[in-house]
Amino acid sequence: MLAELHIENFGVIESATIVLKDGLSALTGETGAGKTMVVEAINLLMGQRADTSVVRPGADELRVEGRFVSADGTERVLCRVVPRDGRSRAYVDGRLATVNHLSELGAELVDLHGQHEHQSLLTAPAQRAALDTFADIDLSALRTARAQVTEIDAALATMGGDERARAREIDLLRFQVDEISRAELSDPDEDAALERSIDLLQDAESHRESLATAIGALTDDDGALDRMGHAAGALGRGDAMREHVERIRELQSLIGDAADDMRRVLEQVDQDPTRLAALVERRQTLFDLRRKYGDTVASVIAYGLETAGRLSELESWEERASDLDARRTAALAALQKAARKVRAARQAAAPALAKAVEKNLARLALGAARVEIIVGGDETIDLAGDEVTFLLAANPGSEPAPLAKVASGGELARTMLALRLVLTEAPSTLVFDEVDAGIGGDAAVAVAEALAVLGERHQVLVVTHLPQVAARAANHVVVNKEVRKGITFATARTLAEDERAEEIARMLSGSLAVESAVEHAKNLLKTRQKTPPPRR
Repeated sequence: MLAELHIENFGVIESATIVLKDGLSALTGETGAGKTMVVEAINLLMGQRADTSVVRPGADELRVEGRFVSADGTERVLCRVVPRDGRSRAYVDGRLATVNHLSELGAELVDLHGQHEHQSLLTAPAQRAALDTFADIDLSALRTARAQVTEIDAALATMGGDERARAREIDLLRFQVDEISRAELSDPDEDAALERSIDLLQDAESHRESLATAIGALTDDDGALDRMGHAAGALGRGDAMREHVERIRELQSLIGDAADDMRRVLEQVDQDPTRLAALVERRQTLFDLRRKYGDTVASVIAYGLETAGRLSELESWEERASDLDARRTAALAALQKAARKVRAARQAAAPALAKAVEKNLARLALGAARVEIIVGGDETIDLAGDEVTFLLAANPGSEPAPLAKVASGGELARTMLALRLVLTEAPSTLVFDEVDAGIGGDAAVAVAEALAVLGERHQVLVVTHLPQVAARAANHVVVNKEVRKGITFATARTLAEDERAEEIARMLSGSLAVESAVEHAKNLLKTRQKTPPPRR
């Protein structure tokens, strides 16, 4: 629900903060006081195109903020800033956002009725969803069948349907798999080991001399091992020096191991041009493979496995294609069956929904209105009847037209009210403007009762000139206008319960808020809880 609305420098409104509650809230005030500005402010939060002409004279920019609170207490703050010069800015929870993002969020939170913008029920998907919800149509089988067909089509697309293109890809993959396979790659670190071996063989004589000298320095008479033996002997066998002797013995063991390792390397190091040439050739092979298929030997191995898998898929194309074709035929049959079932259910439910809306329209001073709901067009194209269109003929003799083309804001708002009374799903906040245009008497009472009923399921904000509607509201916001030093200022505030009678009396008799009008207003407020809700 919209818990708080803050407006700055928007037309005649310099600054206003409106705190709203659950249920039905009435927004009243003299003509021209600025009620429309409040609705337009909400429109801006819904992503409506910004018009810089509404920035208050003398101000650099206008700002609108809305704080929304969900049923679980989670808060979300939407903000729109429109500068006099430059592009408008949008914010969601204090962070910059695109206007499109603001519009998407707004559509989930608020539905505006009275003008054509931001009315979710004017869109084809929303009208289809409304019919499905009204009739409790099970779409699970249809969705599953469509998903299966999409999945199979995607699999067929990856296989490639062009025989020549497939043959070219098979030849290329075969060459790549063979080239990688011939290399017999098994060690991801083979290139590093090759470099070490080549380095040893390329300067074999020098390496042999170095190794022999190092081994001798460690193991020859009077070498490192002998000197360490002398050092251990000098320390004796007593307990006081045992720790030092043990450390020397450990070092002797390590030196002996190092010498053994160097002897093994020395045995391998020899001037062998044939082996060196073979290693250099192997290094070049690995270099060529890495240049084509990956930065490392490990990535080349991985590419080879992936390529072999793709080659196997293509080589078994006929078998797999036949299997997918059979699965697709079965999936299409399931899709057609599910689609026909959904279409039949929609066609059966459409007249019932239209009749229910017509009954509500009759109570809302549109007794001659006719509602039609068209399901689908060409059955060969739209088998499930997804193309659902709501049509309205508001006056006798007129042809039913799509709701989006209904000219009168009042007629459209009352039609939306009638629809909302029938439907159960909607955004948490509904705003009605012009819903009471051109009506009075019993019709005004019916509209008031209908809005009150809707307020039991949603937060409803209605801009109204009807005292009957204002009296049925649980909350009452009044917009006043005054001129100070030649400048117009509009304010908005929530009325206390004991202030409401005077405002409703003004609505009844204008500036002549005589005692009888005040008494009438009090009676309206007293009876609002006693009036039974309209039958749906």
